[in-house]
Amino acid sequence: MRFLSAMLALGLGATTVAAAPEDTIEEIVDREWPASGAPGLAWAMVSDGEPGSMGARGVVDRRGDRAVTPDTPFLIGSISKSFTALAVMQLVEAGRIDLDDPVDTHLDPFTGQPSAAITIRQLLSHTSGYSTLQGNQPFDDDTGGADVLARRVDWLATHEAPASPPGTHWQYSNANYQVLGRLVEVVSGQDFQAYVSHNILEPLGMADSTVADGEVHQAMATGHRPWFGAKRPLGDHRTDRLGAPQGGVIASASDLARYLAVMMNGQDDVLSATGKAAMMRPASEASPFYGLGWFVNTGNGTVWHSGSTPGVETLATMIPAQRKGVVVLVNAGSGIGFGETAPLRDGITARALGLDQEAPGSRWMQKLTFLTLALAPLAFLLSMAWAWRKRDEIRAKTGVFGQFSLWFPLLAMLGMAWVFFGLVPILFGVSNQTLHLFQPDLGLAMQATAVTGVAWALFRLAVAYSGKPRA
Repeated sequence: MRFLSAMLALGLGATTVAAAPEDTIEEIVDREWPASGAPGLAWAMVSDGEPGSMGARGVVDRRGDRAVTPDTPFLIGSISKSFTALAVMQLVEAGRIDLDDPVDTHLDPFTGQPSAAITIRQLLSHTSGYSTLQGNQPFDDDTGGADVLARRVDWLATHEAPASPPGTHWQYSNANYQVLGRLVEVVSGQDFQAYVSHNILEPLGMADSTVADGEVHQAMATGHRPWFGAKRPLGDHRTDRLGAPQGGVIASASDLARYLAVMMNGQDDVLSATGKAAMMRPASEASPFYGLGWFVNTGNGTVWHSGSTPGVETLATMIPAQRKGVVVLVNAGSGIGFGETAPLRDGITARALGLDQEAPGSRWMQKLTFLTLALAPLAFLLSMAWAWRKRDEIRAKTGVFGQFSLWFPLLAMLGMAWVFFGLVPILFGVSNQTLHLFQPDLGLAMQATAVTGVAWALFRLAVAYSGKPRA
């Protein structure tokens, strides 16, 4: 969601070829935790199919001294999609729905709409045709209330046609899991929070876990967003009811280890062993690396999902064939080149599972980009002062080349503003509002750069046409 790492943060799925870390997990934490800037983290492992070693460092909120423990609840972000998928699969095994049912079979607002033919399987595997940008668009009618998910999905059905034909392309989209969350509500007759709590969290003994319900949950770790090389805590612990199906499960590291163990136990319990296996293999030809709620790496046998919410980044990884797993929870969002949490999360994961990990590459380009954006507004303000000092030379510009030198900067700055406010959301699949939510420092730097750049170009023109050069 690391700039949703281009918003998706493919976590350990990108770690390959190199030697497995030889350091212990504690040594990896000692090395990587300070560089991440995270106030705290927790991790827990599954060994031989049972929850095993756990650990934690730091504090729940940098403004206080309450320590993080393996039982501290974190908002786990998109790992929540696996819980939503599990809820759907429970309803499939209960005979209430079929994976290949068109969505309008169960959700009336989709009837007669371009999205009516999307199947449940396509929603689960992100092959519905809904785009990343569609899934990340803010909902203008998000006024809270128990019916907010119903209102959002009704709006999605009647106002948003899939960006591509269903079943043809894979594209990660929160819209898919919003629809699935509403499907769980309609078919079960319970709200999403109640269904997941009663049918998944409680049976698995996840005592420190809950589902976002729009209320304040003081026990959970505070999120910390990047702020010009530091981490700034979020204002409160209020949860987002609308985001529950795609990213709103709140769970501790110890509870998630229990959850991963059940997913790999090969037994019929909250779901049949056959159903669990189906979730953890590629869903279709259009989805070769995503199953039903889980990413799948057939190369190294891992099944995993990362999570990113404002100020929190998470990673859960399993090797089902070896009945091993690990979860890492960090109460900080990554900056651009500075304070990134991926080396910390990936290092713990690779060591816990004995996986090869690619040596981290240089981040100087990302750092340079961020520094350029952060310093550009100051450079434009200084350029305005310089333009005033050189006003006689600017006013003396004549002819075609003189006019070009006066007007081209304005065109260039308007183009830059369009890139920041128009093209970036398209390329990364996030609205400007979402960008500011996850990366407030980057969003502010981009906005200030665009505004001061255009102001500088207009100032030069004002100087040029407001007076005559002195004799």
